[in-house]
Amino acid sequence: MVVSREKKAPHQVVIVGGGFGGLYAAKALANANVDVTLIDKRNFHLFQPLLYQVATGTLSPADISAPLRSVFSKSKNTKVLLGEVNVIDPKTQQVILGDEIIPYDTLVIATGANHSYFGKDNWKEFAPGLKTVEDAIEMRRRIFSAFEAAEKETDPEKRRAFLTFVIVGGGPTGVELAGAIAELAYQTLKEDFRNIDTSEARILLLQGGDRILPHIAPVLSKAAAESLAKLGVVIHTQTRVTNIENEIVTFKQGDELTSIASKTILWAAGVQGSALGKVLAERTDVECDFSGRVIVEPDLTIKGYKNIFVIGDLANFSHQNGKPLPGVAPVAKQQGEYVGKLIQLRLQRHTLPEFHYTDVGSLAMIGQNLAVVDLGFIKLTGFLAWVFWLVIHIYFLIEFDTKLVVVIQWAWNYITRNRRSRLITGKEAFLEPQTVNNSNNSQIPEKKQPVKL
Repeated sequence: MVVSREKKAPHQVVIVGGGFGGLYAAKALANANVDVTLIDKRNFHLFQPLLYQVATGTLSPADISAPLRSVFSKSKNTKVLLGEVNVIDPKTQQVILGDEIIPYDTLVIATGANHSYFGKDNWKEFAPGLKTVEDAIEMRRRIFSAFEAAEKETDPEKRRAFLTFVIVGGGPTGVELAGAIAELAYQTLKEDFRNIDTSEARILLLQGGDRILPHIAPVLSKAAAESLAKLGVVIHTQTRVTNIENEIVTFKQGDELTSIASKTILWAAGVQGSALGKVLAERTDVECDFSGRVIVEPDLTIKGYKNIFVIGDLANFSHQNGKPLPGVAPVAKQQGEYVGKLIQLRLQRHTLPEFHYTDVGSLAMIGQNLAVVDLGFIKLTGFLAWVFWLVIHIYFLIEFDTKLVVVIQWAWNYITRNRRSRLITGKEAFLEPQTVNNSNNSQIPEKKQPVKL
Protein backbone atom coordinates (compact mmCIF):
# COMPACT_ATOMS: atom_id res chain seq x y z
CA MET A 1 0.00 0.00 0.00
CA VAL A 2 1.45 3.33 -1.06
CA VAL A 3 0.69 6.28 1.16
CA SER A 4 0.85 9.59 -0.69
CA ARG A 5 2.33 12.48 1.21
CA GLU A 6 1.36 16.05 0.56
CA LYS A 7 4.33 18.08 -0.59
CA LYS A 8 5.30 20.76 1.89
CA ALA A 9 4.90 24.28 0.54
CA PRO A 10 8.11 26.30 0.19
CA HIS A 11 8.97 28.89 2.81
CA GLN A 12 7.07 32.10 2.02
CA VAL A 13 9.15 35.28 2.06
CA VAL A 14 7.33 38.59 1.60
CA ILE A 15 9.45 41.66 0.87
CA VAL A 16 7.79 45.06 1.09
CA GLY A 17 9.71 47.72 -0.84
CA GLY A 18 11.69 47.54 -4.07
CA GLY A 19 14.43 50.00 -3.18
CA PHE A 20 18.05 48.97 -2.63
CA GLY A 21 17.33 46.92 0.50
CA GLY A 22 14.33 45.02 -0.85
CA LEU A 23 15.85 44.56 -4.29
CA TYR A 24 19.09 43.01 -3.03
CA ALA A 25 17.26 40.82 -0.51
CA ALA A 26 15.13 39.45 -3.35
CA LYS A 27 18.17 38.99 -5.60
CA ALA A 28 19.95 37.08 -2.80
CA LEU A 29 16.96 34.71 -2.63
CA ALA A 30 16.56 34.33 -6.39
CA ASN A 31 17.85 30.75 -6.52
CA ALA A 32 16.83 29.67 -3.02
CA ASN A 33 14.23 27.03 -2.17
CA VAL A 34 11.71 29.67 -1.09
CA ASP A 35 8.83 31.54 -2.65
CA VAL A 36 9.43 35.29 -2.74
CA THR A 37 6.73 37.94 -3.09
CA LEU A 38 8.11 41.42 -3.71
CA ILE A 39 5.58 44.21 -3.17
CA ASP A 40 6.09 47.83 -4.14
CA LYS A 41 3.75 50.72 -4.84
CA ARG A 42 5.86 51.45 -7.95
CA ASN A 43 6.56 48.97 -10.71
CA PHE A 44 10.20 49.98 -10.92
CA HIS A 45 13.37 50.21 -8.89
CA LEU A 46 14.63 53.79 -8.70
CA PHE A 47 18.33 54.62 -8.50
CA GLN A 48 17.88 57.48 -6.04
CA PRO A 49 21.52 58.71 -5.99
CA LEU A 50 21.00 60.10 -9.50
CA LEU A 51 17.61 61.73 -8.91
CA TYR A 52 19.26 65.15 -8.70
CA GLN A 53 20.37 64.72 -12.33
CA VAL A 54 16.75 64.24 -13.36
CA ALA A 55 15.84 67.36 -11.36
CA THR A 56 18.46 69.40 -13.20
CA GLY A 57 17.88 68.10 -16.73
CA THR A 58 20.88 65.81 -17.23
CA LEU A 59 18.98 62.51 -17.25
CA SER A 60 15.40 61.37 -17.79
CA PRO A 61 13.48 59.27 -15.21
CA ALA A 62 13.72 56.14 -17.37
CA ASP A 63 17.52 56.44 -17.37
CA ILE A 64 17.69 55.71 -13.65
CA SER A 65 14.80 53.26 -13.33
CA ALA A 66 14.52 49.52 -13.86
CA PRO A 67 11.15 47.70 -14.13
CA LEU A 68 10.97 45.22 -11.26
CA ARG A 69 9.32 42.55 -13.37
CA SER A 70 12.16 42.82 -15.86
CA VAL A 71 14.79 42.55 -13.11
CA PHE A 72 13.22 39.32 -11.78
CA SER A 73 11.89 37.87 -15.05
CA LYS A 74 14.33 34.93 -14.83
CA SER A 75 13.84 34.36 -11.09
CA LYS A 76 11.03 31.82 -11.24
CA ASN A 77 10.58 31.76 -7.46
CA THR A 78 9.94 35.51 -7.31
CA LYS A 79 6.56 37.14 -7.79
CA VAL A 80 6.23 40.91 -8.12
CA LEU A 81 3.04 42.66 -6.98
CA LEU A 82 2.10 46.28 -7.51
CA GLY A 83 0.43 47.84 -4.49
CA GLU A 84 0.86 49.49 -1.11
CA VAL A 85 0.89 47.59 2.18
CA ASN A 86 -0.90 49.48 4.95
CA VAL A 87 -1.71 46.66 7.39
CA ILE A 88 0.57 44.04 8.96
CA ASP A 89 -0.72 41.28 11.25
CA PRO A 90 2.26 39.66 13.01
CA LYS A 91 0.06 37.20 14.91
CA THR A 92 -1.47 35.58 11.83
CA GLN A 93 1.65 36.37 9.76
CA GLN A 94 -0.17 38.24 7.04
CA VAL A 95 0.13 41.52 5.19
CA ILE A 96 -2.87 43.24 3.65
CA LEU A 97 -2.53 44.54 0.12
CA GLY A 98 -5.77 46.34 -0.71
CA ASP A 99 -8.40 43.60 -0.42
CA GLU A 100 -5.83 40.82 -0.80
CA ILE A 101 -4.36 38.90 2.14
CA ILE A 102 -0.81 37.67 1.65
CA PRO A 103 0.62 35.18 4.17
CA TYR A 104 4.29 35.04 5.07
CA ASP A 105 6.73 32.90 7.00
CA THR A 106 9.37 35.63 6.89
CA LEU A 107 8.66 39.32 6.37
CA VAL A 108 11.24 41.86 5.16
CA ILE A 109 10.25 45.53 5.36
CA ALA A 110 12.32 47.92 3.27
CA THR A 111 10.04 50.86 2.57
CA GLY A 112 12.67 53.56 3.02
CA ALA A 113 12.21 57.12 4.23
CA ASN A 114 10.35 60.29 3.34
CA HIS A 115 11.14 63.98 3.74
CA SER A 116 11.10 65.48 7.22
CA TYR A 117 10.34 69.16 7.70
CA PHE A 118 10.93 68.96 11.46
CA GLY A 119 7.28 69.51 12.30
CA LYS A 120 6.80 72.25 9.70
CA ASP A 121 4.89 70.20 7.14
CA ASN A 122 3.39 73.35 5.63
CA TRP A 123 6.85 74.10 4.20
CA LYS A 124 6.46 71.21 1.77
CA GLU A 125 4.31 73.33 -0.54
CA PHE A 126 7.07 75.91 -0.90
CA ALA A 127 10.15 73.66 -0.70
CA PRO A 128 9.83 70.22 -2.33
CA GLY A 129 12.20 67.43 -1.37
CA LEU A 130 13.83 64.80 -3.57
CA LYS A 131 12.88 61.17 -2.97
CA THR A 132 10.72 60.11 -5.93
CA VAL A 133 10.51 60.56 -9.69
CA GLU A 134 7.61 62.93 -9.14
CA ASP A 135 9.76 64.99 -6.76
CA ALA A 136 12.51 65.24 -9.38
CA ILE A 137 10.07 66.27 -12.12
CA GLU A 138 8.57 68.90 -9.83
CA MET A 139 12.02 70.27 -9.00
CA ARG A 140 12.91 70.31 -12.68
CA ARG A 141 9.70 72.18 -13.46
CA ARG A 142 10.42 74.81 -10.83
CA ILE A 143 14.07 75.29 -11.79
CA PHE A 144 13.54 75.74 -15.52
CA SER A 145 10.27 77.65 -15.10
CA ALA A 146 12.14 80.16 -12.96
CA PHE A 147 14.50 81.00 -15.82
CA GLU A 148 11.58 81.21 -18.27
CA ALA A 149 9.64 83.53 -15.97
CA ALA A 150 12.69 85.72 -15.39
CA GLU A 151 13.05 86.12 -19.16
CA LYS A 152 9.58 87.69 -19.33
CA GLU A 153 9.77 89.71 -16.10
CA THR A 154 10.57 93.44 -16.26
CA ASP A 155 10.38 94.20 -12.54
CA PRO A 156 13.98 93.96 -11.21
CA GLU A 157 12.99 92.69 -7.76
CA LYS A 158 10.72 89.99 -9.13
CA ARG A 159 13.34 88.97 -11.65
CA ARG A 160 15.88 88.74 -8.82
CA ALA A 161 13.52 86.42 -6.93
CA PHE A 162 13.11 84.20 -9.99
CA LEU A 163 16.89 83.96 -10.35
CA THR A 164 17.47 83.13 -6.68
CA PHE A 165 17.75 79.43 -5.85
CA VAL A 166 17.88 78.36 -2.21
CA ILE A 167 18.81 74.79 -1.25
CA VAL A 168 18.23 73.80 2.38
CA GLY A 169 20.60 71.09 3.55
CA GLY A 170 24.32 70.59 2.96
CA GLY A 171 24.47 66.82 2.67
CA PRO A 172 25.21 64.99 -0.61
CA THR A 173 21.84 65.79 -2.17
CA GLY A 174 22.03 69.50 -1.34
CA VAL A 175 25.63 69.79 -2.51
CA GLU A 176 24.96 67.98 -5.78
CA LEU A 177 21.84 70.04 -6.45
CA ALA A 178 23.68 73.29 -5.77
CA GLY A 179 26.55 72.38 -8.06
CA ALA A 180 24.24 71.23 -10.86
CA ILE A 181 22.12 74.39 -10.73
CA ALA A 182 25.26 76.55 -10.73
CA GLU A 183 26.48 74.80 -13.87
CA LEU A 184 23.08 75.35 -15.46
CA ALA A 185 23.05 79.05 -14.70
CA TYR A 186 26.67 79.89 -15.41
CA GLN A 187 27.44 77.51 -18.28
CA THR A 188 24.63 75.52 -19.92
CA LEU A 189 21.99 78.27 -20.22
CA LYS A 190 24.18 81.34 -20.64
CA GLU A 191 23.53 81.63 -24.41
CA ASP A 192 19.89 80.51 -24.37
CA PHE A 193 18.10 83.67 -23.22
CA ARG A 194 17.89 87.18 -24.66
CA ASN A 195 16.48 89.37 -21.88
CA ILE A 196 18.33 87.96 -18.90
CA ASP A 197 21.90 87.12 -18.02
CA THR A 198 21.65 83.73 -16.32
CA SER A 199 25.03 84.30 -14.68
CA GLU A 200 23.25 86.80 -12.44
CA ALA A 201 21.51 83.88 -10.74
CA ARG A 202 22.18 83.38 -7.03
CA ILE A 203 22.51 79.86 -5.64
CA LEU A 204 22.46 79.72 -1.84
CA LEU A 205 23.19 76.55 0.12
CA LEU A 206 22.01 76.63 3.76
CA GLN A 207 23.54 74.14 6.20
CA GLY A 208 22.69 73.76 9.88
CA GLY A 209 26.08 72.38 10.91
CA ASP A 210 29.48 74.00 10.80
CA ARG A 211 30.40 72.44 7.44
CA ILE A 212 28.81 70.83 4.40
CA LEU A 213 29.10 67.06 3.86
CA PRO A 214 29.63 66.44 7.58
CA HIS A 215 29.83 62.66 7.07
CA ILE A 216 33.16 62.85 5.22
CA ALA A 217 36.64 63.95 6.31
CA PRO A 218 36.93 67.69 7.11
CA VAL A 219 39.62 68.16 4.45
CA LEU A 220 37.22 66.88 1.77
CA SER A 221 34.36 68.93 3.15
CA LYS A 222 36.57 72.01 2.83
CA ALA A 223 37.55 71.04 -0.72
CA ALA A 224 33.88 70.61 -1.66
CA ALA A 225 33.03 74.04 -0.24
CA GLU A 226 35.87 75.63 -2.18
CA SER A 227 34.75 73.93 -5.41
CA LEU A 228 31.16 75.10 -4.92
CA ALA A 229 32.37 78.63 -4.24
CA LYS A 230 34.32 78.60 -7.52
CA LEU A 231 31.14 77.53 -9.30
CA GLY A 232 29.36 80.53 -7.77
CA VAL A 233 27.44 78.88 -4.91
CA VAL A 234 27.14 80.91 -1.70
CA ILE A 235 27.31 78.64 1.36
CA HIS A 236 25.85 79.60 4.75
CA THR A 237 26.83 77.21 7.55
CA GLN A 238 25.52 77.16 11.13
CA THR A 239 22.29 78.41 9.64
CA ARG A 240 18.83 77.42 10.86
CA VAL A 241 15.78 77.94 8.67
CA THR A 242 13.00 79.43 10.77
CA ASN A 243 10.26 79.90 8.18
CA ILE A 244 9.36 79.24 4.56
CA GLU A 245 6.25 81.04 3.38
CA ASN A 246 4.97 82.99 0.39
CA GLU A 247 8.19 82.32 -1.54
CA ILE A 248 10.32 83.79 1.23
CA VAL A 249 12.84 81.77 3.21
CA THR A 250 13.86 83.12 6.61
CA PHE A 251 16.95 81.81 8.35
CA LYS A 252 18.92 82.56 11.48
CA GLN A 253 22.70 82.80 11.85
CA GLY A 254 23.64 83.47 15.44
CA ASP A 255 21.34 86.30 16.49
CA GLU A 256 20.87 87.63 12.97
CA LEU A 257 17.61 86.90 11.16
CA THR A 258 17.60 87.15 7.35
CA SER A 259 14.78 86.80 4.81
CA ILE A 260 15.30 86.20 1.10
CA ALA A 261 12.72 86.18 -1.70
CA SER A 262 13.13 83.09 -3.87
CA LYS A 263 10.79 81.42 -6.32
CA THR A 264 12.76 78.18 -6.12
CA ILE A 265 13.39 76.76 -2.65
CA LEU A 266 14.53 73.13 -2.57
CA TRP A 267 14.59 70.87 0.49
CA ALA A 268 17.53 68.51 1.10
CA ALA A 269 17.66 68.55 4.90
CA GLY A 270 15.79 65.99 6.98
CA VAL A 271 14.29 62.54 6.47
CA GLN A 272 11.91 60.38 8.46
CA GLY A 273 10.97 56.71 8.29
CA SER A 274 8.10 55.68 6.05
CA ALA A 275 4.59 55.32 7.45
CA LEU A 276 4.92 51.53 7.62
CA GLY A 277 7.36 51.95 10.49
CA LYS A 278 4.59 53.45 12.62
CA VAL A 279 2.22 50.67 11.58
CA LEU A 280 4.79 48.06 12.64
CA ALA A 281 5.35 49.83 15.97
CA GLU A 282 1.61 49.79 16.70
CA ARG A 283 1.33 46.10 15.87
CA THR A 284 4.48 44.81 17.60
CA ASP A 285 5.36 47.46 20.22
CA VAL A 286 8.79 47.82 18.62
CA GLU A 287 10.48 51.14 19.38
CA CYS A 288 11.11 53.86 16.81
CA ASP A 289 13.57 56.72 17.06
CA PHE A 290 12.72 60.43 16.79
CA SER A 291 12.85 60.16 12.98
CA GLY A 292 10.41 57.29 12.84
CA ARG A 293 13.05 54.66 12.07
CA VAL A 294 12.52 51.22 13.58
CA ILE A 295 15.03 50.09 16.21
CA VAL A 296 16.37 46.73 15.01
CA GLU A 297 18.32 43.92 16.64
CA PRO A 298 21.92 43.02 15.66
CA ASP A 299 20.57 40.55 13.06
CA LEU A 300 18.19 43.19 11.63
CA THR A 301 15.08 41.57 13.11
CA ILE A 302 12.80 43.44 15.49
CA LYS A 303 12.54 42.68 19.18
CA GLY A 304 10.24 39.75 19.88
CA TYR A 305 9.80 38.78 16.22
CA LYS A 306 12.66 36.78 14.72
CA ASN A 307 10.81 36.39 11.42
CA ILE A 308 10.39 40.14 10.76
CA PHE A 309 13.33 42.07 9.33
CA VAL A 310 13.55 45.83 8.82
CA ILE A 311 16.32 47.08 6.55
CA GLY A 312 17.47 50.16 4.66
CA ASP A 313 16.51 53.72 5.49
CA LEU A 314 13.62 52.58 7.72
CA ALA A 315 15.98 50.74 10.10
CA ASN A 316 17.90 52.25 12.99
CA PHE A 317 20.89 49.94 13.35
CA SER A 318 22.98 51.34 16.21
CA HIS A 319 25.10 48.30 17.05
CA GLN A 320 28.21 49.66 15.34
CA ASN A 321 29.99 52.56 17.04
CA GLY A 322 26.80 53.39 18.93
CA LYS A 323 25.43 55.54 16.10
CA PRO A 324 22.74 54.69 13.55
CA LEU A 325 24.07 53.66 10.18
CA PRO A 326 23.54 56.34 7.53
CA GLY A 327 20.59 56.15 5.16
CA VAL A 328 22.63 55.49 2.02
CA ALA A 329 22.41 52.91 -0.75
CA PRO A 330 25.47 50.80 0.28
CA VAL A 331 23.98 50.22 3.74
CA ALA A 332 20.64 49.07 2.31
CA LYS A 333 22.38 46.88 -0.28
CA GLN A 334 24.54 45.09 2.30
CA GLN A 335 21.59 44.64 4.66
CA GLY A 336 19.47 43.16 1.87
CA GLU A 337 22.20 40.68 0.94
CA TYR A 338 22.71 39.77 4.61
CA VAL A 339 19.01 39.09 5.19
CA GLY A 340 18.73 37.00 2.03
CA LYS A 341 21.65 34.83 3.10
CA LEU A 342 20.43 34.56 6.72
CA ILE A 343 16.96 33.39 5.65
CA GLN A 344 18.49 30.56 3.63
CA LEU A 345 20.84 29.50 6.44
CA ARG A 346 18.02 29.48 8.97
CA LEU A 347 16.11 27.00 6.82
CA GLN A 348 19.19 24.78 7.09
CA ARG A 349 19.23 25.34 10.86
CA HIS A 350 22.33 27.51 10.64
CA THR A 351 22.82 31.18 11.34
CA LEU A 352 25.13 34.13 10.73
CA PRO A 353 27.06 36.47 13.00
CA GLU A 354 25.32 39.77 13.62
CA PHE A 355 25.20 42.21 10.72
CA HIS A 356 28.29 44.35 10.25
CA TYR A 357 28.39 47.17 7.74
CA THR A 358 31.57 47.48 5.71
CA ASP A 359 32.00 51.15 4.96
CA VAL A 360 32.91 51.38 1.29
CA GLY A 361 33.40 55.14 1.47
CA SER A 362 31.49 58.32 0.73
CA LEU A 363 31.43 60.45 -2.37
CA ALA A 364 29.67 63.46 -3.80
CA MET A 365 29.59 65.13 -7.20
CA ILE A 366 30.25 68.88 -7.18
CA GLY A 367 30.22 69.58 -10.90
CA GLN A 368 31.88 68.60 -14.15
CA ASN A 369 35.41 67.37 -13.37
CA LEU A 370 34.74 68.10 -9.69
CA ALA A 371 33.91 65.59 -6.95
CA VAL A 372 35.09 64.39 -3.56
CA VAL A 373 35.68 60.76 -2.60
CA ASP A 374 36.44 59.47 0.90
CA LEU A 375 37.49 55.82 0.95
CA GLY A 376 39.08 56.05 4.38
CA PHE A 377 42.52 54.88 3.28
CA ILE A 378 42.54 57.32 0.38
CA LYS A 379 40.89 60.66 -0.26
CA LEU A 380 40.37 62.07 -3.72
CA THR A 381 39.28 65.44 -5.06
CA GLY A 382 38.92 67.02 -8.47
CA PHE A 383 39.08 65.11 -11.75
CA LEU A 384 40.15 61.71 -10.37
CA ALA A 385 37.35 61.82 -7.80
CA TRP A 386 34.91 62.77 -10.56
CA VAL A 387 35.94 59.78 -12.70
CA PHE A 388 35.68 57.48 -9.68
CA TRP A 389 32.18 58.84 -8.95
CA LEU A 390 31.10 58.13 -12.54
CA VAL A 391 32.45 54.56 -12.50
CA ILE A 392 30.84 53.69 -9.16
CA HIS A 393 27.42 55.01 -10.16
CA ILE A 394 27.50 53.21 -13.50
CA TYR A 395 28.50 49.99 -11.73
CA PHE A 396 25.55 50.09 -9.33
CA LEU A 397 22.91 50.84 -11.96
CA ILE A 398 20.79 47.70 -12.19
CA GLU A 399 20.35 46.83 -15.88
CA PHE A 400 22.88 46.81 -18.72
CA ASP A 401 20.79 48.90 -21.11
CA THR A 402 20.38 51.53 -18.39
CA LYS A 403 24.14 51.62 -17.85
CA LEU A 404 24.69 52.05 -21.60
CA VAL A 405 22.15 54.86 -21.95
CA VAL A 406 23.57 56.77 -18.98
CA VAL A 407 27.16 56.41 -20.24
CA ILE A 408 26.17 57.75 -23.66
CA GLN A 409 24.18 60.60 -22.12
CA TRP A 410 27.00 61.60 -19.79
CA ALA A 411 29.52 61.47 -22.63
CA TRP A 412 27.32 63.70 -24.80
CA ASN A 413 26.77 66.14 -21.94
CA TYR A 414 30.51 66.26 -21.29
CA ILE A 415 31.33 67.06 -24.91
CA THR A 416 28.54 69.57 -25.55
CA ARG A 417 27.93 70.85 -22.00
CA ASN A 418 24.28 70.57 -22.89
CA ARG A 419 21.40 68.92 -21.03
CA ARG A 420 18.78 67.41 -23.29
CA SER A 421 16.23 66.56 -20.58
CA ARG A 422 15.31 70.17 -19.77
CA LEU A 423 11.59 69.55 -20.02
CA ILE A 424 8.99 71.57 -18.13
CA THR A 425 6.19 69.10 -17.42
CA GLY A 426 3.63 68.44 -14.74
CA LYS A 427 1.80 71.39 -13.28
CA GLU A 428 1.45 74.57 -15.25
CA ALA A 429 4.68 76.55 -15.03
CA PHE A 430 4.52 79.52 -12.67
CA LEU A 431 5.01 82.17 -15.31
CA GLU A 432 3.84 85.44 -13.83
CA PRO A 433 2.40 88.08 -16.20
CA GLN A 434 4.87 90.65 -17.47
CA THR A 435 4.65 93.87 -15.50
CA VAL A 436 3.82 97.13 -17.24
CA ASN A 437 5.72 99.46 -14.93
CA ASN A 438 8.95 99.25 -13.00
CA SER A 439 7.54 99.53 -9.50
CA ASN A 440 9.34 97.63 -6.77
CA ASN A 441 6.21 95.97 -5.47
CA SER A 442 7.23 92.30 -5.31
CA GLN A 443 4.13 91.20 -3.38
CA ILE A 444 6.19 90.59 -0.25
CA PRO A 445 4.51 91.43 3.07
CA GLU A 446 5.79 94.77 4.39
CA LYS A 447 7.09 93.34 7.66
CA LYS A 448 8.94 90.55 5.88
CA GLN A 449 10.79 92.59 3.27
CA PRO A 450 13.77 90.42 2.33
CA VAL A 451 17.30 91.50 2.97
CA LYS A 452 19.54 91.72 -0.10
CA LEU A 453 22.70 89.65 0.13
